[in-house]
Amino acid sequence: MTSKMTDRIATLYFWATGAVIILILAWFLFRILGDGLPMLSWNFITGKPSEIMAGGGVGPQLFNSFYILFLSLLISLPIGIGAGVYLAIYAKKNRFTDIVRVSVEALSSVPSIVFGLFGFLLFVNWMGLKFSIIGGAITLSLLNLPVLVRVTEEAIKSVPESYWEASLALGSTRWQAIRKVLLPASLPSLITGITLVAGRALGESAILIYTAGLSVSRFFPDLNPLSMGETLSVHLWYVQSEAIVPDAKDIAKGSAALLLIVVLVFNLLIGIPSRILQKKLSGGK
Repeated sequence: MTSKMTDRIATLYFWATGAVIILILAWFLFRILGDGLPMLSWNFITGKPSEIMAGGGVGPQLFNSFYILFLSLLISLPIGIGAGVYLAIYAKKNRFTDIVRVSVEALSSVPSIVFGLFGFLLFVNWMGLKFSIIGGAITLSLLNLPVLVRVTEEAIKSVPESYWEASLALGSTRWQAIRKVLLPASLPSLITGITLVAGRALGESAILIYTAGLSVSRFFPDLNPLSMGETLSVHLWYVQSEAIVPDAKDIAKGSAALLLIVVLVFNLLIGIPSRILQKKLSGGK
């Protein structure tokens, strides 16, 4: 087989693979949005849920989804980025750093339901937080940490070493070089990693079933972190499996469509500025 023929076959294979992925995504969007969009209304998006009567909304669940996401990122970002900077800049190659890296890799492969059971035992029972927003946020931040650590380390290592050397040669301290040179240069990759983590957190349910609970506060919006915090993804699971409300199927279809729209819009709002920033930092390439 000639090299040209091999190249054509490889090109055809990769184009076919990309087309299959696009078709699968389009099928998901068509099925979920086709069934769910007719169920969406302002009253559904902002209204309170109903346990018995038809016509309830998902306003508190939508609010809790973003509130728990915000709290989890508030906890995980400083720790995850700090650990990634340590591994990329300060850590020496020894047994301790090898153990840290192996631990990070192991944690990133742990199923989310295991984190949920861990959070239930530690935060709900042992620490006495019960089913609460803060318990769910802390547990969710543990799920995010391994990805954030790996993304930060790889993003900093992808910055040309000449940036680091030039900064130090001009008299900068390590912290100044990290804060003013390395982190800004690696920002597009960091934003991409944070977007992936946030999107996964918005759709997470297994963790929050065991830590944030299956109910919402009587007040809306409720900023009390100790109140129960059912999210939109958990509500979707609940109405499909245990709800007795007459329009449970319609609520599930609407919740699925709304959750999908929220995740897509969230990724676009972060992803598009990230691409623009990346082009500016790379000279428009």
